[in-house]
Amino acid sequence: MSIDEIVTGYHDAMLHKSADALAGLYAADGLHEFPFGGLPAYKGREEIRAGYRAMWAAPFEATEVRRLALHRTEDPEVVVVEQDTYVTVGDRSITVPGLLVLRIRNGEIVHTRDYMDTSAVAQVRAAAS
Repeated sequence: MSIDEIVTGYHDAMLHKSADALAGLYAADGLHEFPFGGLPAYKGREEIRAGYRAMWAAPFEATEVRRLALHRTEDPEVVVVEQDTYVTVGDRSITVPGLLVLRIRNGEIVHTRDYMDTSAVAQVRAAAS
């Protein structure tokens, strides 16, 4: 898969809350880290699948995932994705800005550093409870 196909697939998985589709973008031993917010890293495709399945079980809907920018770096394996995720919880709409640093090798994600706006995530969690 190309970088554009992986990023598009990633956003599509987010939009549809499909942990299977997201995990399918990763290498078997891929790593997904959350540097902010205190969440544990997911190590391996199956932890990524299970972790996102649990996370996306919350009662919210992603109505849009908008790619704001895709930055290619000097390292051909690394891209930075700026994104906004638009979420609806009950009658409330919340925008969750985020930044992904993806290392892609042989058409699979091998490492993600997932920087989400933790205050927006806290709003989503509070509205969902």
